[in-house]
Amino acid sequence: SPLKLEFQGGEWGERLVAKAQSAKSIYEEYDLIVGKSKRAINSCNEMVVELKETPGERQINLVFRAYDDGAAFRYEFPAQSALQDFELIAEKSEFRFPANHTCWAMQLGRFTLNYEKEYEQTTIDDIAADALVGLPLTIEIKDGPTVAITEANLTDYAGMYLNGSDVANALVTALSPWPGEEVCVKASTPHASPWRVVMIGETPGDLIESNIILNLNEPLAIADPSWIKAGRVAWDWWSGQIVDDPNIKSGMNDATMKHYIDFAAENGLEYMLIDAGWYGHHRNNEADITQTIPEIDMPGLVRYANDKGVDILIWLNWKSVEKQMDEAFALYEQWGVKGVKIDYMDRDDQYVVNFYHNTVKKAAEHHLCVDFHGAYKPTGIRRTYPNLMTREGVLGLEYLKWSDRATPEHNVTIPFTRMLAGPMDYTPGGFRNVTRAEFKSQNKNPLVPTTRCQQLALYVVFESPLQMLSDAPANYRGQIGLDFLQVVPASWDESRVIAGVIGDYIAMARRSDKTWYIGAMTDWDARALDLPLDFLGDGEYDVTMWSDGADAERTPASVSVSQAKLTKQDSLQARMAPGGGFVAVIKPIE
Repeated sequence: SPLKLEFQGGEWGERLVAKAQSAKSIYEEYDLIVGKSKRAINSCNEMVVELKETPGERQINLVFRAYDDGAAFRYEFPAQSALQDFELIAEKSEFRFPANHTCWAMQLGRFTLNYEKEYEQTTIDDIAADALVGLPLTIEIKDGPTVAITEANLTDYAGMYLNGSDVANALVTALSPWPGEEVCVKASTPHASPWRVVMIGETPGDLIESNIILNLNEPLAIADPSWIKAGRVAWDWWSGQIVDDPNIKSGMNDATMKHYIDFAAENGLEYMLIDAGWYGHHRNNEADITQTIPEIDMPGLVRYANDKGVDILIWLNWKSVEKQMDEAFALYEQWGVKGVKIDYMDRDDQYVVNFYHNTVKKAAEHHLCVDFHGAYKPTGIRRTYPNLMTREGVLGLEYLKWSDRATPEHNVTIPFTRMLAGPMDYTPGGFRNVTRAEFKSQNKNPLVPTTRCQQLALYVVFESPLQMLSDAPANYRGQIGLDFLQVVPASWDESRVIAGVIGDYIAMARRSDKTWYIGAMTDWDARALDLPLDFLGDGEYDVTMWSDGADAERTPASVSVSQAKLTKQDSLQARMAPGGGFVAVIKPIE
């Protein structure tokens, strides 16, 4: 696979000679503050090849790493008098495969998008040379492993995409340019590209369990991260701020927000997210994010929530954050706000990539967690700054407000594609469940074309240390399934994929302390899965199961709850209706 860089002033690649090479082994264990596992192991072999132009004096290093679960390389530009400042126009790193394999591609069409599209099943050669494919790209090697191409440690660089190629079975990288320019990267030496990563697993599920993306990032940079807390989040926006109290006028006002805070407190939720509108119109880039509208008393709401054991997160437009970051973040810390949701970037050129990094660092200084929306894919910087809890960059449940695109088939595809890069704020939890035929999109009080149990399973299958409860309190109260949402964690000590076929079904087991949580879901096909429990320890376990009811195909909100005592020699029977799911909580009997 050829590697090619094009600079202002000419290409590199054809007149390079190896000057030296070195190799070493890397082994480290480190803790993860939040996420899919409590601890990670970074074990690999690294080789550095030093290259020099002939004729010429410019130098570049190629750094390769080989892991049990993948391989990666990056370009390094060492400090040198012959190359002090540079502008990169293009990177054409090729990935060549021995055959035309099946893959799942998110075809974007242009760089200025928010990664909110479907991953469509296709083949490598069906990706056109002028296509623009977002990452990760997952590829099933016939009679072989499953692999995924993505990038890690995107820092002070342009986001990477893939084009098709005129060469058979090949894909070529493309970089997001600065707006209105052909230049993609402006830098001074020393500098380095992100890691270009090929994840490798015997099964698609192995890719979900991998920590290779985190391993390729820098160590923790926050001296005391004890303030970073995962949690479930009550949220006003998705339902349209529905309130069932006749004494409250629904809207962006203190009474409505307190109604949602009360729901969070009643159900043991850690957070309440006050979404767009609290300081002005969400599309007003000139709005002052240090001033609330008259209907909102933010310090008062924070005190009200804190008295009930709930913390507050707030929504922001990125353009306003860019202008007022220092002042605003200091004020939010003073108010007692614990996190910010920052929206509408919709780009991953070098300028916006640097905005992400600057924002997360500044937020950490003020003990603020971050959730990016209108976002590009994760690349693992949450290892360095774990206050970057989650991000969108996914076609999520909000799409049911105006379309039918957040389907069960999509839900069982994105764990094997988008989620390989990292946490995704899909915002699950719609409880107005209807059949596929009954579904219609509506902005207020949306409907959901999955079973209730599939919505529950999303909380186990989808990784996000901030997990929204998207629906209105009125749609949860008294409903079967709320009892599961009251206990399911948002961060995990261990994660395992029990079974799965991309686009068809998935079953996952995740552990928090001594308790295991099972989540399984299917596409539009009814399905029965036999889930082995051989990951359990010795002894007997109490198991509570929420299954699609016998009539769930006609009444998707139907849920059957049952209990059993089981051991690791047993298995669970997950019977799922079309668009269905299954969850279980497994606790050891002490």
